Amino acid sequence: QVSLVESGGGLVQAGGSLRLSCAASGLPFIRRAMAWFRQAPGKEREFVAVISRLSRSVDYTDSVKGRFTISRNNMANTIALQMNNLQPDDTAVYYCAAGRDNQIRSTAQAYDDWGQGTQVTVLS
Repeated sequence: QVSLVESGGGLVQAGGSLRLSCAASGLPFIRRAMAWFRQAPGKEREFVAVISRLSRSVDYTDSVKGRFTISRNNMANTIALQMNNLQPDDTAVYYCAAGRDNQIRSTAQAYDDWGQGTQVTVLS
């Protein structure tokens, strides 16, 4: 059974930083691209970042480029999202997702396995 468990969310002032982590189990982690999505109240879930299985390819939504960094540790079956210069528009529940394969995809429909989410709130 696949399990994805996010941690690291919290409350931060605008301009601050947070580091999210996601621990994966029950899947062939090294074979899968891994991604972060987020969902703000009243909005659809949106793509944030994705990383290929060996970290050779990454992609970000435009609004976080230069501020967020996705990384993974295949020995520990974890991924992380370092978020710097956070802004109120970054406030959302952040979800970890496992891809079906190593393809870099930015649509939620391409991901079958999801974590429960972790809340990030940025105060202005």
